[in-house]
Amino acid sequence: MRAPVEAGALRINSERLWGSLMEMAKIGATPKGGVKRLTLTDLDRQSRDLFVSWCKAAGLSVTVDGVGNIFARRRGRNEAAPPVVSGSHLDTQPSGGRFDGCYGVMAALEVVRTLDDHGIETDAPFEIAMWTNEEGSRFLPVMGASGAFAGVHSVDEIREARDVDGVSFGDALDAIGYAGAAPVGGRPLAAYFEAHIEQGPLLENTGNTVGVVTGALGQRWFEVTVTGMDAHAGPTPMHLRRDALLGASFLIQEVNRLGKLTEHSRGTVGMIASRPNSRNVVPGETVFSVDFRDTDVSGLDRMEQGLRAAAGNIAAEHGLGIDMRQTVFFPPCEFDRTCVAAVRAGAERLGYPHMDIVSGAGHDAVYIARVAPAAMIFVPCEGGISHNEIENATPEDLAAGCNVLLQAVLARAG
Repeated sequence: MRAPVEAGALRINSERLWGSLMEMAKIGATPKGGVKRLTLTDLDRQSRDLFVSWCKAAGLSVTVDGVGNIFARRRGRNEAAPPVVSGSHLDTQPSGGRFDGCYGVMAALEVVRTLDDHGIETDAPFEIAMWTNEEGSRFLPVMGASGAFAGVHSVDEIREARDVDGVSFGDALDAIGYAGAAPVGGRPLAAYFEAHIEQGPLLENTGNTVGVVTGALGQRWFEVTVTGMDAHAGPTPMHLRRDALLGASFLIQEVNRLGKLTEHSRGTVGMIASRPNSRNVVPGETVFSVDFRDTDVSGLDRMEQGLRAAAGNIAAEHGLGIDMRQTVFFPPCEFDRTCVAAVRAGAERLGYPHMDIVSGAGHDAVYIARVAPAAMIFVPCEGGISHNEIENATPEDLAAGCNVLLQAVLARAG
């Protein structure tokens, strides 16, 4: 019989955690050391297959729901109790890194392995969640499948979404064999924890190892279409042109100006397409994305109103049509105080330097927080760089975040 272990003395196996991360990073590896593993591609299927094989090797029961979310369950003494859940995602940006999302899934798996190492039973079941399409880089909406679990989006809405090539989410999910039979959402969770790299510079710059995430910025995204007239670049005088790209350039500058209104506001144009995209043709249509973020809904409203006003003026001055279609909205999120306290207590118990922090990025936890008590754990990433192939984190910091996750899970799972 194993001797009992004090919860505060428990530590995960940092080498095993790092090994899992590096093994998963081989799937979709890029020449610069990053990962390109777009959602619902064959590479995504390979990552899912590897994750599921590891879960089954750990004795977990695996279920998949109708939008491809994977849940791997470790039994608790009280199987009727709602589970404590932890996880993240395995899909990446087109030029993504090895840790964004994947760390949260591998950290939850390492919690299971550590509990098994020490023969520890929990009162409540513990589940690992692998959410589909968190990044939104192939299909919108972003965080679509966790949003479906939380009832923000319908299953039909998610399955009908299409990528730039016209392929539907549903067809792509069916093609990789991960359209499961389990219902999407509609069941209680005792708590949800998500470990993640910070994706910003605060922890590194302040010398803190753990970020106790108290909430996340609200976000409002738009797809803006500027319509002008294709024209020959030579014979068409400048004053008679209806140049869609020129109009878009003025609007893009306005997005940047609006993003600087307050310390907590953000404004980004990350994607742009101009048509017909020919060297000697005045562009007749330009489509670009707008990403507004703020700690307050009134800040999001102010930026939207400013952009719409600017669009009206630019359209009138340059003879253009400008359409703004909202594609994503979720308000600022405040995480559950008891879950946040469990994270903070874990960091204190283990002696890690820590600070409270608000996430500037969207995460699956933001939607799950609508249906369950939730919190997040951040660890530093080198230079604050993420969504980039050179994204990096140290094994020691990743282990620290996983150790805090273990403490928080034990606090809520009993």
